[in-house]
Parts: sequence; structure tokens; C-alpha cells
Amino acid sequence: MKQQWRRAWGRGVVAVGCLLPLVAMAALPPAEAASAPARPRIGLVLGGGGARGAAHIGVIETLERLHVPVDCVAGTSMGALVAGAWAAGLSPAQMRAELSRADWADMFQDSPGYPELNFREKRLSQRFLPGTETGLRDGSTLGPPGFVNGQKIKLFFNHLVRADAGQRLIEDLPLPVSIVATDIGTGARVVLRSGSLTQAMRASMSVPGLLAPLDYEGRKLVDGGLVDNVPIREVRQRCHPDVVIAVDVGSPPLRPDQVTSLLTVTAQMVSLLTEQNVQASLALLRPQDILIRPDLGDIGAADFSRHEEAADRGRAAAEALAARLAPLAMDAADYAAWRGRIEVQAPPAPRIDRIEIAGLKRVNPEAVRRYIEQRTGRPLDTAELNRDLLRAYGDGDYERVDYSVLTEDGQHVLRITPVEKSWGPDYLRFALRLETNLSQGSTYLLRAGYERTWINPLGGDLLYTAEIGSTSGVGVDYYQPLDAAQRTFFDARAGYRRERTDYWVLDQRVAQYSTARTTGALLAGVNFMRLGQLSLGWVESQVNHTLVTGTDLFALLPQRAGGGWKIALDMDRLDRLYFSSRGWSTHASWFSSDRLGYGKVVLDNRAAWPWHRWVLGARASWVGATHGSRLPISDAGTLGGFLNLTGFARGQLIGDDIAYAHVRAERIIGRAPLGLSGDLRLGLAVEAGRVGHPYTQQQHNGWLYSLAAYLGGEGPLGPAYVGLGLGTGKSVNAYLVIGAP
Repeated sequence: MKQQWRRAWGRGVVAVGCLLPLVAMAALPPAEAASAPARPRIGLVLGGGGARGAAHIGVIETLERLHVPVDCVAGTSMGALVAGAWAAGLSPAQMRAELSRADWADMFQDSPGYPELNFREKRLSQRFLPGTETGLRDGSTLGPPGFVNGQKIKLFFNHLVRADAGQRLIEDLPLPVSIVATDIGTGARVVLRSGSLTQAMRASMSVPGLLAPLDYEGRKLVDGGLVDNVPIREVRQRCHPDVVIAVDVGSPPLRPDQVTSLLTVTAQMVSLLTEQNVQASLALLRPQDILIRPDLGDIGAADFSRHEEAADRGRAAAEALAARLAPLAMDAADYAAWRGRIEVQAPPAPRIDRIEIAGLKRVNPEAVRRYIEQRTGRPLDTAELNRDLLRAYGDGDYERVDYSVLTEDGQHVLRITPVEKSWGPDYLRFALRLETNLSQGSTYLLRAGYERTWINPLGGDLLYTAEIGSTSGVGVDYYQPLDAAQRTFFDARAGYRRERTDYWVLDQRVAQYSTARTTGALLAGVNFMRLGQLSLGWVESQVNHTLVTGTDLFALLPQRAGGGWKIALDMDRLDRLYFSSRGWSTHASWFSSDRLGYGKVVLDNRAAWPWHRWVLGARASWVGATHGSRLPISDAGTLGGFLNLTGFARGQLIGDDIAYAHVRAERIIGRAPLGLSGDLRLGLAVEAGRVGHPYTQQQHNGWLYSLAAYLGGEGPLGPAYVGLGLGTGKSVNAYLVIGAP
């Protein structure tokens, strides 16, 4: 009897044991019940490698085709971008499309582009090189933390993950995501599992020296590849996977013969540090884990234009391991259920109820608000907003200008968050110009400026300048906006300049003077945003000529000093400061002085049009007296110099009633590398000019002609070109010029 009872008890225990899982499954919510079938947990690791990281897109394409689910994903650098975008709901096809639309060469230039700058910034760009800006504080100099601040890159990340529909937080994503960065202050590995997704992506991609570190919760974060380029350890800790799929797209170190400059030495140091931590990470892989190493050949970390090729190679590498990936797959129904759980559907852009400008300490918020065309009560226009934020950034006061869309008290709030430059608000700026030509020899100029910005709430700006070289001088310019939006202004200027002036008779240089000019001006005006400026005021000047060598042409001429009223209109819609491809500009000014007894008009119009790989350009100008006597020789018009009758020496033709015009064609034969602007051009110009009332005897009168051929482009020091000009009367001149005018 006891034996029968024991057998019955045993069968009952077995039956209950079999029923318990079924009861438990029945009690689970539907989503958990769907995930209950036993399958290996899978962690995906996407390594860093710059542009080579586009290969991750192809790997994900294969995983989706095979129906391989993922339980968590960790990424570094470009791997962080792909991981974050995928977790935020972008399909591989959408990622390919977005990378194809992105202008990567432009993205690594923070400036919004020359046409989007306000007029004062355009003139500062003309006088000083933007890359030389150095902060000055308490007697110490502070430089920008990176070659690129990442303004456009961050706005691209916002667009990629649809941050316009609302703030994207890592912890809210249905697929667990980890993004790896490096604390550049301590060297610590920083794993971001919460907070802003786009901020984390931006931090993980901050290549030291190229992209400025991201200030994040008291830390300065840079590229995670320095400490953990293939974050296998993180994915293990995040979701305890049974199988890790790791994708390594890192660049191999350079060969010894390729390390030939400071730039390549820096790149090699980063590569060696990365390679060491990659080997340590790969040592953590177990036999059941899968390592995918796409054959990326000569695709470099900066070859973003080859993203399609990199993605295709990533897909090929994953397909080659399809036999090992297939056992991890789910059937179609289960995979669809898994996709449904992790899928993110971004809502349409919200209607904005309130706009805030937050975080400013020195800058008046109205200086940012003047650019924002988004209106409350309307859906957010992201393209328009990005354009406006870039325009605000172009004022030169910020490290970055970002935004977020929040919901507060049932209202959609567009919060714009400019971050003022940590190395401001006082700056040193520099410019260099080197020139040599056949007729006048070599000249050089070093210009320095000290600028104090935002000295009052309306944006007062004080600029001191000094020049040394073939031209020397000093100046001061106090620019004071009269309203918060800076539509109107007052400008007080004073300066002294001494330069060499050559005078020619019958195509022969007969005298050289040292010309000293002392000037002062009190102006008021109106800004037309990015279009230009209208100014009116009093200008006072005194010019003195001292003979250096040759015949004293000024011995019998009176030295006159005085002032008069001046009105000037400047409009500039060219797309670049130098070597424009499209747009137009115009300068028109009128000066009138009863004391000096003359009036002067200056007109100068320029235009450029793109045509296939060519740029067509034109210029027309006129300088002349409007009433009273002719222009004094110290204020006369001149012809001669590059693209101003190139075959003649600079300033060789002098007088009143001077007209000039040219047409030119420039063939684009090369592009600047990543992070630099402009292109390389081979140009040909046909020029014509006339001096209606010459002040020195000329070899030829009437219309003069010149033909110019040149090779030029825009580089780190500004424009650079070499040119040859042939003019009327067999005059010949050749030029080599480097630097700002």
C-alpha cells in the first residue's frame, strides 16, 4: 500500500511540475508571453572607424534579412551613430538615404556659409582668418578645443533621430542602447545609458583635435575609441547575451613610411591606442560569439563619400557568415513580433506653443531670436529651424546652438540652447598676406586684431587693429548697435596707415612715396540682416606724401586735409568671400566735401554663375568726381593689379573718371580636403579699362585691354593664386599672392 501511495505521489509531483510552466505562461502579459520561447540572447557591438563605420548598415541589413533579433546594442564613434539611429527607428535603407543626402564636406565646416553671415561678420572674415581666433582672458590665451565645433554635425544627428518630434532619451528607447565615450580629463571610459541620444552620439564621435569635446555633466567627452573601440564588455554587462555579434571596422595603423608629418603622427598615436584596446576587447570573445570584420580595403576614416561602398562591404561580410548567423534566427511571425516591440514611430512635428532662448549669460537673447522665423501656433519646420540656428551660430559668439522640443504643462516648447564660447568674449585675430609681382617686387603684411565683444547688453563691439610690414598702421573701431535686434547702429572709427605708393609715367616707375593717411569717421546706419548695410556719416582725413625715391611729383601740389559727408550702400550675396561660385555684390558710395571742393562716387558690381564644372564671373566698376574740381591725386581712382587690368602694375594708372570691366571663366579642377572650404580653379579673364582724365602721361590712351590667366583657390591662409597678365602695349605682369587682402 505504501509503495502504491509513493508511486501516485511521484506521478502527481511530475504532473504539477509539467503544468507549472504552462500556468506561468498563461499568467504573463501578451508581450512577455511572446518573448518566452527559449532562444539565445544576442548582443550587437558596433565598433568605431569613422567613415568605415557605414559598414554597420550593411551588417544590420543582413541581420534583418535573416530575422536575427538583438537584445541590446553598444556602439562607439560611427558605431554609436548607427546604433542610435537604428534604435531610434531608422531602417538600414533610411540610413543609406540620409548618408547619401548629407554633404559631409560641408558638415565638417561649422560656418553657416558666407551668404548666411551678417554683414559685420563678413567684413571681419575679409580682414582676419577665422581659424586664427584666440581667446584672451586675464592675460592668458585660450584656443578653441577643436578644429571643428560640430555645429552642423549635431543638427544632422537631431534630424537623423527625429529630435524635432520631441526629446530623444536613451532610456526611453525600447531597444537597450549603450554609447561609449572617453573622459579626456581622466582617461576614464564613460558609458552613456541615459540622457540625450544625440548628445551621446556627438560625444562618442568627437575625435580629439578634430572635433571639440562635448561638455557633459561636468566632464569633457571625446571619441570612445580611445578606450573601448569595440565595446564587447559593455554589451555583456548590459543584457548578458548568450551570443555576441561584434563588428570591427577599425583602420589598421599606418606603415612607418606613411608617418611623415605632425598630422600623420597624431593619427598614428590615436590608431595605436585604439588598436591596443581593440585587441583586449576581442580577447573577450567566446567560441559561440561571432566576429565580423568587413574587408574595407583602402576606405579611410574620412572617406564619407564612400559610405555606400562601405555599407555594401559590410553586408557582404555578414552574408559570408550567414551559416553561423542562421541558427540565431526567428521564424517570420516571431521576428515580426520582436520588431513590433522595438519599433519606434516618431510622431509628426508638433505645433509649437512657446519658444524659449535658454542658457545665455553675456549675449542678449534677442540677438538669437532675431534669426528665428518659427512662429508659435505653427508646426515646427525643422529645415527652417536648422537654417536659422546656423545663422545665429554665424555671429561668432557661440560654441554651438542647439535645440530641444519639450512638453511642459501640456504645451510644446521649442527650447533653443546657445552655448557661449568658453574662450570668449575677448579675442585675438590674425591675418597674413604675401605678394610678389614682376613690376614691383615683394610685399608682406601681418595684421593683428584685438576684439572685445558684448561690452554692453546691446552688443557693443570694440576692435583694435595693428599692421606691420610693407604697410603699417593702427586703428580702432567702436561699433554700437542701437536696438536689441541690431537693426540700427552707430560706428566710430579712427586710424593711421603708412604704405608705399608708386607713380608711373609712360609705363615707367618714376617715383615712390611713403603715403601716410590719418582718418576718422562717425557713422550711423541700418543693417539688412545678411543682405548688407546702409551707412551715413562724417568722414575726416589727412594725407601726407613723403618722397622715397625718384622725381618729386607732389612738390607743386598742395597737401589738403578735410572732411565731408559720406553715404555708402553695401550689398553682398556672393556664396564665398573669395573665388565665389554664384551670387552678386554691389558697393556704391558718395562723398561730398564743400571744404575740399569736390564730390566722389564709387560703384563696383560683381557676379558669378556656376555652369557644370565651370564658374562664369563678371565685374564692372566706375570711380569719378560728381561736382566741383576733379578728384585730388590722394583720392583718385586707380587701375592695375590682379583682375583690375592684370597686365599692368598695381596702381599704375591713376586719374579721374575711371571705368573697368571684365568677364572670366574658371574651370574647377580640384576640391579642398575634408574640413577646408573652396576649390582649386584654372581661370581666364578678358579685361578692359579706361582712365578718362589721367594724372600722369600714359603710353596709350583710351580703352586699355588685358588678358589674365591664373591658378587659384582658397586655403588655410585665405586666397592663394598665381597669375600672368598681358596688357595693351605688350605690358606684362606676373603675380604670386597668398593671404587676405
